[in-house]
Amino acid sequence: MPIIINLDVMMARRKMSLNELSDRVGITISNLSILKTGKAKAIRIETLDAICKALGCQPGDILEYSGEW
Repeated sequence: MPIIINLDVMMARRKMSLNELSDRVGITISNLSILKTGKAKAIRIETLDAICKALGCQPGDILEYSGEW
């Protein structure tokens, strides 16, 4: 898949654990883990918004396009 999810990178930069992010965002650890490992097929805009607020970042810090233009 040409979309790379850099959630683990942003969590490391903010020194935030999966448990802490789960508590702040209100999403289960298992769903965050699926997103973090890149196995998610979709992400709600509401979820992306909550993650960005919790991590103090932009959506582009989490999502990266690596395919051909």
